Amino acid sequence: MAWGLRTTRPAVPNILSREQSLLLVVDVQEKLFPAMDSELRDSVAKNLKVLGASARRLNLPLLLSEQYPKGLGHTLPELQEALGRVSPVEKVAFSCCDAPSFTEQLKAARRSQVVLAGIEAHVCVLMTGLDLLNLGYQVHVVADATCSRSRQNWQLGLQQLRQAGVVVTSTESVIFQLLRRADTDEFRAIQAMIK
Repeated sequence: MAWGLRTTRPAVPNILSREQSLLLVVDVQEKLFPAMDSELRDSVAKNLKVLGASARRLNLPLLLSEQYPKGLGHTLPELQEALGRVSPVEKVAFSCCDAPSFTEQLKAARRSQVVLAGIEAHVCVLMTGLDLLNLGYQVHVVADATCSRSRQNWQLGLQQLRQAGVVVTSTESVIFQLLRRADTDEFRAIQAMIK
């Protein structure tokens, strides 16, 4: 072996691993989403669909939450279509981790890294991310697949998550970390979605 070259890749917590990751989409619901920052809303919706479809293609476990669906409606139909047959966890707590059925699904997935996206960045995404950190998970919040009603709250939510130790990232960064290579059918299929 040449000096300085390793034959195995070291475990780096800030790099996503397909074998250890899952995607969690928080509260992207019919009556709540239209209230989000109008300048971010369309790109966030697009990135959420790309993340969902990519996670399905890469066989990542998918978790989905809905905050008080009786009042706020269900997950946006186009996002639900991208995610496939994922049953949402209904909750009234702001953190997904305070919903017992969510923590059961999280444990059953047997993953150590959570890719977190959804709304709102300064409330449910923030509180879920902080709770996941406290439970020992590595958390990667996808900034361009997350928003709030105001740009300021979105930025403050992401800032607080970063200060707590969450990796703040982008849709493309997540996808390319999970793919790792450009010479696969998976890459070609997913590349078409992000062009």
